Amino acid sequence: MQNIDNQLPDFRDLHILVIGDVMIDRYISGSVKRISPEAPVPIVAMEQIDNRLGGAANVALNLCALGAKVTVLSIIGDDVEGDLLVKMMGDVPNLTFQYQTIAGRKTTLKTRVMSNNQHLLRIDHEDTADISNEQAESIVGICKSLVGSSAINGVILQDYNKGLLTSENIQSIIELCNDYDIPTFVDPKEKNFFEYRNCTFFKPNKKEILKALGLNVLDFDFIDQQIRLRLSHKITFITLGSEGIYVNDSHQSEKYSTTPRKIADVCGAGDTVISVLCLCYLKNVPLLQIAKIANTAGGQVCEKPGVVSIDRKNLEDELKTYTFK
Repeated sequence: MQNIDNQLPDFRDLHILVIGDVMIDRYISGSVKRISPEAPVPIVAMEQIDNRLGGAANVALNLCALGAKVTVLSIIGDDVEGDLLVKMMGDVPNLTFQYQTIAGRKTTLKTRVMSNNQHLLRIDHEDTADISNEQAESIVGICKSLVGSSAINGVILQDYNKGLLTSENIQSIIELCNDYDIPTFVDPKEKNFFEYRNCTFFKPNKKEILKALGLNVLDFDFIDQQIRLRLSHKITFITLGSEGIYVNDSHQSEKYSTTPRKIADVCGAGDTVISVLCLCYLKNVPLLQIAKIANTAGGQVCEKPGVVSIDRKNLEDELKTYTFK
């Protein structure tokens, strides 16, 4: 057994393009001391409102927290939420926000009502219809300009099924990246699940992949074979929640168990995992080490309530205690 280097690689020379659905995660927190006389629901005495970057923007935050330079390509609505999101993105160091404003469209806002770190209610304000063909072509055009004029090292496609990524522009973006020899890292959702043909990394979670394939068996080597028949991708990376992570590069496979933790909130864990695996892969970290590092990072953010990004120092401190084959 060999101890992993106490430090993560230096990611400051990497520039990652994140293409995906951005949103605001709003937390309204307060205390509950009584039930409403109008209906059998708790009354929350509001104490704090906290706006956080979510979705693909949270992926960007994780990448920045690990030291990389990031460009985000997405869409917003012509509304106050869109203006707020642009301002919040502008406050993040080493982050550039390229976006299209779409008239009449709602910027995605997820409002969670919390008490004692417990979710009481979530309210979604959003549009989920696909953008038009013309708008999709414009996104591809911006992507082409970015990869052609900037030193982009990797592209993350972060799909939340909010309408930005369509079957047409997904394929165009992956083909473009392959032409430029830029690795692509995919976090899919149900709607476009098998549209990501010829990507580099395909990272679904267990629930998503079982539903997409219509399976209830947990033979992940068989599941990997079924995915490859449809995608012809390079590496399968399946997050298994409390069970850990499964990886397969078509030559070898491994399932890594997770470290037992006190879970506060699983929101955003997938964002952290894909950020870590993207950066580590680009730094030539061995695949099975990437799985362990990503597993650890995902677990750490689950220990905190709400959507949060990884803390590099905390991650490095925990990695010091591990050994790798």
